[in-house]
Amino acid sequence: MRSELYIDGQWMKPIKGGTCDVINPATEEVIQTIAAATAEDVDVAVKAARRAFDKDGWPKLSGVQRARYLRAIATGIRARQAEIARLEVLDNGKPFPEADWDIADAAGCFDFYAGLAEQLDNNPEETIALADDRFTSKAVKEPIGVAGAIIPWNYPLLMAAWKVAPALAAGCTIVLKPAELTSLTALELAAIADEAGLPPGVLNILTGSGSVAGQAIIDHKGVDKLAFTGSGPVGSKIMAAAARDIKRVSLELGGKSPFVVFEDAEIDEAVEWVMFGIFWNQGQVCSATSRVLVQQTIYERFLARLIEETNRIKIGNGLEEGVLLGPLVSKRQYHQVLAAIGAARNAGATVACGGDRPAGFDKGYYLCPTVLTDVPLDCDAWVEEIFGPVVCVRPFETEEEAIELANDSRFGLAAAVMSKDDARAERVAAAFRAGIVWINCSQPTFTEAPWGGYKESGIGRELGRWGLDNYLETKQITKYVSEDPWGWYIKPEAAE
Repeated sequence: MRSELYIDGQWMKPIKGGTCDVINPATEEVIQTIAAATAEDVDVAVKAARRAFDKDGWPKLSGVQRARYLRAIATGIRARQAEIARLEVLDNGKPFPEADWDIADAAGCFDFYAGLAEQLDNNPEETIALADDRFTSKAVKEPIGVAGAIIPWNYPLLMAAWKVAPALAAGCTIVLKPAELTSLTALELAAIADEAGLPPGVLNILTGSGSVAGQAIIDHKGVDKLAFTGSGPVGSKIMAAAARDIKRVSLELGGKSPFVVFEDAEIDEAVEWVMFGIFWNQGQVCSATSRVLVQQTIYERFLARLIEETNRIKIGNGLEEGVLLGPLVSKRQYHQVLAAIGAARNAGATVACGGDRPAGFDKGYYLCPTVLTDVPLDCDAWVEEIFGPVVCVRPFETEEEAIELANDSRFGLAAAVMSKDDARAERVAAAFRAGIVWINCSQPTFTEAPWGGYKESGIGRELGRWGLDNYLETKQITKYVSEDPWGWYIKPEAAE
C-alpha cells in the first residue's frame, strides 16, 4: 500500500512530515499510516499542475492522445480490480461485492471519458451564424486550467474517477485530495497513472485533512476550478471561498431523497428497491432514498414486509461471504447516526426495527439497519441527511399529497416513484423537484447520464458529457472578413 504524496510524477514525503492513521472500521485497528499534506505541499502540487498546463503542453495534446492515457489507466484499474476492491473494503467497510462493482465502474468512467476526449477532436469548433456577413464567428471549447478536486469517503475510488477522468479528458491538470478516512485507493490510482506514463504534474494526489490540505487547495490562487462532493455546509464554505477569486465551482452536496410507492406497486418489488435505496453502502449515499412515502391502502402490508426483510440482512465484515451491510466508516459517523436515531425517538418517532448495535459485535462501527415510523415532519430525521442505514416511512392518501411531501425539502438531489401506471409515474417524475429521478427503481447510476441536484443539493452536473463540460471554457472567436475598411474613425476618403 502506498503512503506518500504523489506530486509532479514523484512520490514525496510531506514537507512538514505529518502523518495520519487509516483505521479499518470493521475492526477499529490501524491498518496504515499515510502522509498528511499541508499548505506547503499543496503549493508544490499546484505549481506542478500549473506548469504542466501552462508550459508542458498537456492541453495542447489532441483528444486522441489524452484518451490513450485514460484508457491505460482504465486497463491498470481492471488489472488490479480485486486487489483495489479489497483495499476499499478495508478502508471504507462496504461489502466486497459493492466495492468490486465500484472499482469496475471507476475503470469504465476512464474509458467513457477517453471516448469523449476523442470526440473533442471531431468537434473542435462551432460555427456561429451572424446577422452581419462582414464577420465570421466560431465558438471553441478550451480546458479551464488547473482543477482542485476534493472527494468524500463513501465511494473513494469512484468519486476520484468522476473528477479525474473528465478533467484529464478536457485537457485540465488536477490536484486531488481524497477523504482523510479513505485515501488508500486514491494512492493506488496515482500509482496506476504513473505506470501509464501520465506526464509529470498532470495528476497530483495529496492525502491529509480537509481543514488543512483541502482548505489550501480551495484558497490557492493557482487553482482555476474547484470540484467538490460532500456535505452542504462544507460546500457553502467552498463556494464562499471561491468567490474571492471567481473560481469555477461544481458542487455535489447532500440529499434527503423521497421514494413514493403507490398502491398498485408489487409490494416485494417495492421493498427490494426501497432497501437498495437506503441500505446499499450502509446508507452512506448522498442520493439515498431515505424518506419513503407509501400509499395508505398498502402501508401496513408494505411496512411489515420491509421490517421482515430488513431484519434478515446479514451484517458483518465486508470481506466475509454473504455480508450485505458492513460497518459505518468511522467512530464519529457511527455516533452521529446513533444520535440521530435517539433524537428521532425523543421527538416521538417509533423505531420499528434496528436502531442499535447488532448482537455479537463488540468491535467495529456496526449498526443494525433501521426503520423509523411516525416521524414528525419537522423532526431532523425527516428533514436532515443522516447518512446511515436509517429510513423514515410514512403513509399518504393522494398523489397530490405525495408530491407535496416529496418536494417539501431544501434538498433536491434525487427522487423515486413506483407504480404500474406509466402515465402516473411519468407525471410524478415530472413533478419532482430533483436532479435525478428514478421510476420503478432506486439508485442506478450510469456514467453516460447527468448527475447532480436542485436547490441545496449542488451546482452543476457530473458524468456524461455534462461532466466534461465542467472542465471546459467556451471562447468566441470573431473575424472581420470584409474587403472594405471599417471606416468608423478613419474614413476611406480621408485615407486617400
